[in-house]
Amino acid sequence: MPGEQELVRVSKHSPSEILTVSALTRSVRDLIEKRYPLLWVTGEISNFIVAKSGHAYFVLKDPHAQVRCVMFRYQQQHMEWQPADGMQVDARALVTLYEPRGDFQLNIESMRRAGTGVLFEAFIRLRDKLAKQGLFDPATKRPLPAFPRAIGVITSRGAAALRDVLAALKRRNPSVPVILCPAPVQGEGSAERIAAALNEAAARRECDVLLLVRGGGSMEDLWAFNQELVARAVRACPIPVVTGIGHETDFTIADFSADRRAPTPTAAAELVSPQREKLLIAIANFAERLRLHAGRGLEGRMQLVDHLARRLVHPGTTLRARSQVVGQLRLRLAQAGLRAMSDQRWRLIELVRRSQAHLPDPNELLTKVAHSVSRLSAAALIGLERAVSASARASASLAHLDPARVFERGYSLVQKLDGSVVRDSEAVAIGETVTLRFARGRARARIREKTGETE
Repeated sequence: MPGEQELVRVSKHSPSEILTVSALTRSVRDLIEKRYPLLWVTGEISNFIVAKSGHAYFVLKDPHAQVRCVMFRYQQQHMEWQPADGMQVDARALVTLYEPRGDFQLNIESMRRAGTGVLFEAFIRLRDKLAKQGLFDPATKRPLPAFPRAIGVITSRGAAALRDVLAALKRRNPSVPVILCPAPVQGEGSAERIAAALNEAAARRECDVLLLVRGGGSMEDLWAFNQELVARAVRACPIPVVTGIGHETDFTIADFSADRRAPTPTAAAELVSPQREKLLIAIANFAERLRLHAGRGLEGRMQLVDHLARRLVHPGTTLRARSQVVGQLRLRLAQAGLRAMSDQRWRLIELVRRSQAHLPDPNELLTKVAHSVSRLSAAALIGLERAVSASARASASLAHLDPARVFERGYSLVQKLDGSVVRDSEAVAIGETVTLRFARGRARARIREKTGETE
């Protein structure tokens, strides 16, 4: 083969030819990838981890060997189940060599559980197909009846699931009739028989809800419920369908197409049957509320009748009562008028009294005026006497200062011809004419001689 020829050619390098590690690992990787294209490998998962990058790293092993594996993030995102240590899987892988470490490894393209790979892939394909066609659309799901008049069960006559369902229905509400639509739930032709039972129950219209149940088993055991024929019959049935197939971890195509899924047959029976004890309690509570409501309503009507009876009075009695009211009003009006007049009279008297209290007494005013005039006259006389006395004192003081009095005592006033007063002998010259003023009369004199101040 070409790959083996290249491997022989690489291994027969002469001792003088030196290869780098990179060239050697690259050459070996190319040889491996050309020799082994995509292939399926089966083994057990060990040391499974998912890095922060989203890539998964693990070891695939069997009792005699193991190999490192990597599954990149974009491939792992398309998986609908999570791998874990200890799982037996079938992996579609590319054999290669990781050059940076020189490790032999498998690049995983896809992976399925070992043993169920073909069935599981068929399950996934059918599920995706029906989902795209809207068979599982939640908007098409029908509500379950709150109080079914009859419950239909589709399962095998000898199935343990039937016994579980009947026991649960008897325990919860034994008064609801149960109609069995027998059909094999495993083996060849079981899917067609299940679909026929659904169609028959829909045609008979004897029940309000249908239970499609089966006990647990392997994927092969439950495969009848993964048939497209059954899924379409469930969706086409005009009666609401509840599935209880296998255990809680088991899912079938019928579960997706049903109106409700229960984890077990017993849970499916509990889902569609109201509990008798709770119903009786609810009915008792409702009856009590109805009794109380009716009692309160009757009491209210009775009180209304009593009230209306009290309001129903003879017209004569009404007229007499109204007449009494009119008389009382007339009397109250008269009394109010008298009270108003009395109040006005007393108010007028109070106003007169208050006005008189504020007006002055004429006699008292005359007395006060006479007293004031007398005081003013006395004060005026006293003031006049004081003024005359002060004037006399001032006149006496002025008389001492009068120049005429000085002249009377023999003094005279010497003035020059220009009228200036001579106070010093140095102010005149010998021979100068001066004017002499006496107490009576004037005279002129000529200066003939001057003496000093001390002479």
